[in-house]
Amino acid sequence: MLVFKPVKTPCVGICSTGIGDSVCRGCKRFAHEVIDWNSYTHEQKLLISHRLETFLAKIVHNMIHIQDEKLLFAQVKHQQIQFKPEQNPYCWVFDLLRAGASQIKSLADYGLALQPGWQGVSLNIIRDNIDKDFYALSCAHYDRYISPCFDLVSILDRTDTDEQT
Repeated sequence: MLVFKPVKTPCVGICSTGIGDSVCRGCKRFAHEVIDWNSYTHEQKLLISHRLETFLAKIVHNMIHIQDEKLLFAQVKHQQIQFKPEQNPYCWVFDLLRAGASQIKSLADYGLALQPGWQGVSLNIIRDNIDKDFYALSCAHYDRYISPCFDLVSILDRTDTDEQT
């Protein structure tokens, strides 16, 4: 029998789906994913986690380059940053920035460097931009691939109801 390592909820404790957002501003999951998380299979949870990790890693990489992954890993552990070692290292960078962007004096001490377009920008602003871009990408994905499916289901439901009357 295979035993899977449980997939932890991506929840960060700042949920905006309760106030009507289709995409959570905290964890960037879709409202139905937040609501149905506990009923999902292991595979469904992995797919959601993979999507979020991929989006975040791409966004962070656009702003920050990892020059030394081993140094980054050692520093994140030493600083006792909450992170998931199994995730893409670019996700660790965001965890690091969330925990203390204003306290980082030199990115090189963490094995990191700013991408050319972000030279001279404060790490607090970069952290905020990563979060905004992550939310925007999640919303765009929702609008392009998820919302039309809900619209189609709604249309099909109405068609079935009309045919029955």
